[in-house]
Amino acid sequence: MTLSIAEKIRIILKRQNMTVSDLAKTMKQSRQNLSNKMSRSNFTEQEAAEIAKILGCKFESIFVLKNGDKI
Repeated sequence: MTLSIAEKIRIILKRQNMTVSDLAKTMKQSRQNLSNKMSRSNFTEQEAAEIAKILGCKFESIFVLKNGDKI
């Protein structure tokens, strides 16, 4: 079972005792805008990294080639 980015964010929010509204406020955007992104799980790598930083996490997004190279 693979979790979407939004599902992962919700889990971390719960563990951090934060709400989507709290996160949106910290990101200086409306709760509605962030909720819409969460419902579509539509985040750029930059947004995911920003959310991770706010939540005290590290976001990693890599491709691993067959030879082991990471991009």
